[in-house]
Amino acid sequence: MADRKAAQTIAAAHGVAQDAAFGAVIPPIHLSTTFQFPGFERAGPYDYSRLGNPTRDQVADTIAKLEGGARAVMLASGMAALDLALSSLLPGDLLLAPHDCYGGTHRLLSLRSARGHYRVAFVDQTDREALSAAFAGKPKLVLTETPSNPLMRVVDIRDMAERARAVGARLVVDNTFLSPALQQPIALGADLVVHSTTKYLNGHSDVIGGAVVAAEAALGEELAAWANTIGVTGSPFDAYLTLRGIRTLFVRIERQERNAAAVAACLAAHPRVGRVYYPGLATHPGHETAKAQQSGFGAMLSFELTGGREAVRALVEALQVFTLAESLGGVESLIAHPATMTHAAMDPAARATAGITDGLLRLSIGLEAEDDLLRDLGRGLDAVARR
Repeated sequence: MADRKAAQTIAAAHGVAQDAAFGAVIPPIHLSTTFQFPGFERAGPYDYSRLGNPTRDQVADTIAKLEGGARAVMLASGMAALDLALSSLLPGDLLLAPHDCYGGTHRLLSLRSARGHYRVAFVDQTDREALSAAFAGKPKLVLTETPSNPLMRVVDIRDMAERARAVGARLVVDNTFLSPALQQPIALGADLVVHSTTKYLNGHSDVIGGAVVAAEAALGEELAAWANTIGVTGSPFDAYLTLRGIRTLFVRIERQERNAAAVAACLAAHPRVGRVYYPGLATHPGHETAKAQQSGFGAMLSFELTGGREAVRALVEALQVFTLAESLGGVESLIAHPATMTHAAMDPAARATAGITDGLLRLSIGLEAEDDLLRDLGRGLDAVARR
């Protein structure tokens, strides 16, 4: 992976001023579904946009370079990207997955497993003894989400890569929460990196998309061919908007991270807050691992509000700057209640095992003024105190 300065230049300028037809500075959008053949039995670089499209290839190449990978494939959603990354699994193969993963991920893996597509073991990947026991089952693929959604658990990617190699497994890392601006899993040993590009890469809450980045070109080609076969590739217009968002990735995350650190410190000192989950806090159990493998702590955090669901109701109804909504990574600050929103599809027992309580709230910190965010949370916490 290039150094941080070079990565910032890739994000801001890759593909700029390369239009051979008209000299456009910004890469043009190619909406055509089909492309002319140069002649009979003579194929050009593109023929049909499901298979390949210049605009989609431009953003895929940009993301691959940012992640230090050989090939990226752009998909219609983050879930399509995850499903593609797991597509090599066969009936009977074991997938090792985090027990506290995103609710949509848990749903997908559970349903695939129930249909016999593969077997799944949900494991606390921060528990070394539990990991050793799980790897004894010889998984074919290991999925890691770090930091995890929503409890911000940090998994040692190097350690997971070594364990995976020892049993001949492939390691897939979901890097959605940090983006390549703050973490590059391939440099730490991952075989595949998955993104919901809906989140930080696009950054404006107006595009649904996903990406899979392969460390090796052959694996990337295999995934691209399968994505074309099943028809899950993303649209050119969505790719164009995603590339526009990537241009400001580093400056957005830098500001969002500063805001998040201030919010985490404020919440950690409040008597109505039982616990704050943010790897940037020295008290976080994954703080040192995060420092070792990340170049920043990101802008996602969660916290336990004392008083359960009714306290949550009082807080969110008093907020004026934070918006109660799912998703994350946009310029606006969002608050979500995982138990009834992002992780509602998980059964109560699975949520309890993962540590997702009725008092847990997840924050995606945006670009608003720091003081406005702190005042807004103070307003919500005061409402909890008055109830």
